[in-house]
Formats: sequence, structure tokens, C-alpha cells
Amino acid sequence: MASLVSHLLIFADGGVSIHIGNNVWTFSSSFIIYLIIAAIVGIIAEFIVGWRLPLGIIGAVIAGVIGVWLMTQVIVISGLGDVYLNGVPLIRALIGATILIALWHALTYRSWHSRRRYYRRY
Repeated sequence: MASLVSHLLIFADGGVSIHIGNNVWTFSSSFIIYLIIAAIVGIIAEFIVGWRLPLGIIGAVIAGVIGVWLMTQVIVISGLGDVYLNGVPLIRALIGATILIALWHALTYRSWHSRRRYYRRY
């Protein structure tokens, strides 16, 4: 069992490498920090919009990652002072995640708004 674990996880340069067959996936510490920042930004954006995404924390991480990509690669705003943490622009990520969650809410509002409640208030 210990040899299996040693083959799956090899710690090098502060990261984790996973070897499965001929495939090697390497997750550096900066990637893990990037995902943590994306989760925090996604959760804050959910609170700003007042709407939760499906899949809980995973949905928040996805919204954060897409928010960073949206505001740094697709919609580039110049002249916006930003705070960077480990190379991630925090304000742009928050703006992008907020836009994404608001768009998700606007697109899915009609599908869940007309449903009946599962309980009755007396």
C-alpha cells in the first residue's frame, strides 16, 4: 500500500505530481493557492448577488475561475487599479464572478420561480 501511495503522490518543488500510466498531472502550490482564491472570490460574489450557485463550494470555485478568466482574458478593463495575490487580480476576479453569478441567476430565474414549495406555512 505504501508503494502505491508513493507512486501516486511525489512531492517535488512544493507541488504534487500524480502518475497514472503514461499520464502525469502536476499541481504546484501556486495552482492550489489559485483555486483557494477562486473559492473565496466565488463565495464573496455569491453573497454580493444574493444567489447561490448549484454544487455548493465547487460551483463557487468554478465561478471564481471563470470570473478570473472573464475579466483578464475576455473583458479587459484598463485603468482599474487592482490588488494581486499570487498573480491573481482580486478585484477583477470578484467583478467577473459577480457578473457570472448574476447572469446565471437571470437565466435560470424563470425555471425555478414558478415551482411549488414543498412545504406549507400555517
